[in-house]
Amino acid sequence: MISSQFVSRITLQRDKVADFGVYPFCLPVVRHLDQLDLHPKLTFFVGENGSGKSTLLEALAVSLGFNAEGGSRNFAFSTHASHSGLHAFLRVAKGFRRPRTGYFLRAESFFNVATEIERMDAEPGLGARVIEGYGGRSLHAQSHGESFMALLTERFRGEGLYLLDEPEAALSPQRQLAALARIHTLAGQGAQFVIATHSPILISHPDAWIYQCGEAGLQRVRAEETEHFQLTRDFLAQPERFLKRLLD
Repeated sequence: MISSQFVSRITLQRDKVADFGVYPFCLPVVRHLDQLDLHPKLTFFVGENGSGKSTLLEALAVSLGFNAEGGSRNFAFSTHASHSGLHAFLRVAKGFRRPRTGYFLRAESFFNVATEIERMDAEPGLGARVIEGYGGRSLHAQSHGESFMALLTERFRGEGLYLLDEPEAALSPQRQLAALARIHTLAGQGAQFVIATHSPILISHPDAWIYQCGEAGLQRVRAEETEHFQLTRDFLAQPERFLKRLLD
């Protein structure tokens, strides 16, 4: 049966991999990958730095036609070609519905996206300025957090496919809660999200699938079972004990 969600499954074509001992195939998240089902609304990848969650998300984005540095599908700029070739080894199962819009956000290269928007708007053209889709105010004239919230509230719409890599990097805890509420609203309007994150706030959404990236690969867990959630909870419950052990 053909799925109605935009992206339903990621499959690693393992027979095409010549050597699982080289990057990125040596990463546990890739080395153990066979098939991975995605939630029709909200899927999270969580794990330590270097676990491969961002590499997998990036490969999915490139497989779907997004620019490796971020943006919508009509962004074709490149400032530094650092992405892996993993996308060439993925088979992505799509549903019969096509997203009306889409976006790949990389927190580390969103500055480059903002610069590309200004470059495109500086070129002669008859259409509306690109920045109008982000609220009309230069993203460089806002803080990192403000520019991301402008993206989330002004640019993102229902019936869209959105891949977000560590969006919490720009956000205070209060803004993370606001972002979670906006993501929930968009998901209710037919949007689908795949998010790599360290945020225990974001993964607390009750209607989501969470995959923890570890030495055994990807494992489906509840938010309360993730190291991010447990460490944050335990620290806030007894900060003095944690600080004494850490700093003594």
